[in-house]
Parts: sequence; C-alpha cells; structure tokens
Amino acid sequence: MLPTEGNTVPPRYRYEQIADDLAERIAAGEFSPGSKLPSRRELIEHYGVTEPVIDRAMQVLRIKGMTETLPGVGVFVAE
Repeated sequence: MLPTEGNTVPPRYRYEQIADDLAERIAAGEFSPGSKLPSRRELIEHYGVTEPVIDRAMQVLRIKGMTETLPGVGVFVAE
C-alpha cells in the first residue's frame, strides 16, 4: 500500500468535470429552468473535448434529473 498524504482525491474524468461545471452554472442561474443548453458543437468548442465526452457529461446531467433531452431539438434545464 502506498502512503497517502492528507486527503488525496483521485483524478477525475473530463466528462465528470464538465458535468460538474454545467451543474454549477445551472445552480447559479446562468441556465434557468426550461432554457436550452448550448449545442453539442458549442460545448465541444468551449471545453475543447470530443463529442463522446460531451455526450457522457450530458448523460450524467440527465441521470441526475437536471436536464431533459428532446431528440432533434436540444437539451433543456429541467423545471
């Protein structure tokens, strides 16, 4: 076993960081209930990641009940 110093936190996946950032932005009111989140393309450019990373982050928010996806329309902040 390796010795640990204090409370070390394991590295987090990029999709988790993005999901947390978007969740914080929703909680802060940047995206209000019922509003549409930026498009997948805009999120890819903003965070500098690939499409699967954004898709996974969106999945996390959906599972947490923070967003609703309307196929062909977009992702919206849950009411």
